[in-house]
Amino acid sequence: MLKIGVLGAGHLGKIHLKCIREIPAFDLVGFYDPDEANAEKIEQEFGVKKWGSLDDLIDAADVVDIVTPTISHFDCAAKALKKCRHVFIEKPIVTTLDEARELIKIAREANVKVQVGHVERFNPAFLAAEASFDRPMFIESHRLAQFNPRGTDVPVILDLMIHDIDIVLSVVKSNIKKISASGVAVVSDTPDIANARIEFDNGCVANLTASRISLKNMRKCRFFQRDAYISVDFLKKELEVVRINDVNSDSPPIGFILELGPGRGTKQINFDKPEIKPLNAIKAELESFNAAIVNNTVPMVTINDGYSALEVAYKIIEKINLNAVNMT
Repeated sequence: MLKIGVLGAGHLGKIHLKCIREIPAFDLVGFYDPDEANAEKIEQEFGVKKWGSLDDLIDAADVVDIVTPTISHFDCAAKALKKCRHVFIEKPIVTTLDEARELIKIAREANVKVQVGHVERFNPAFLAAEASFDRPMFIESHRLAQFNPRGTDVPVILDLMIHDIDIVLSVVKSNIKKISASGVAVVSDTPDIANARIEFDNGCVANLTASRISLKNMRKCRFFQRDAYISVDFLKKELEVVRINDVNSDSPPIGFILELGPGRGTKQINFDKPEIKPLNAIKAELESFNAAIVNNTVPMVTINDGYSALEVAYKIIEKINLNAVNMT
């Protein structure tokens, strides 16, 4: 059984603590939070030991789960990795690309496992969709959220859009050719709504929109590929797959019939809405990390995946900033 300690007991940290307690393969040795009042409250509420020192908790654990504000990710992860602890680190992986590169170097030297918390990879609707992907050529995502002051210290790209950046990069196996982007700061000092267009060498185009000033919540990705349309609703945890097939003359058509025009024949459109089994995505990602350590396999979301998503996010921010300068 792997001993695990949690760094950070804020909103997300509490969720991690609850999930870890439900995973028999982990032995939760405690948590550390610099806010003493909050730490005492969490200790009483969860019945989990609070540690007075970050270093002491790291020493007591085999695995360190970092759920602190992003600005402290690098320092916490570097300390744990230098003591050869396996590290789970929430997204975004760190604050800057330089920090990410240095963390990759430290992790390689420590020869331990690192997984980044891009939790949408474990969303049950996305997991169910993966078998249907076959070289999507157009992807459209909308991640809209009602305003919440939490997270407004960073651009909406790092706060929300980075989820869909990681999803797109995991599906499209091609290098990026071009990025275009625009964004507007409405209620904070950094962009609150943004749109990015990512063009890949294989011809695929991804159009991503993120907003934290929406009147309603939405987390949806649509994937268009040859003879198929796949819609993943991350919020409702629903999947819809629409396929266009040849009409089989030996059996009556099922679904809608699409007339392609003179000399082009007909196609039939089949709709499939698979039943999605309930799944706690955060618990699932922590369980998968445990399995990667025990079985010595590659984590589902690697440290390099975290770096790639952060790199694209900063390229989008750079384009937005450049557009803002050109407009002044």
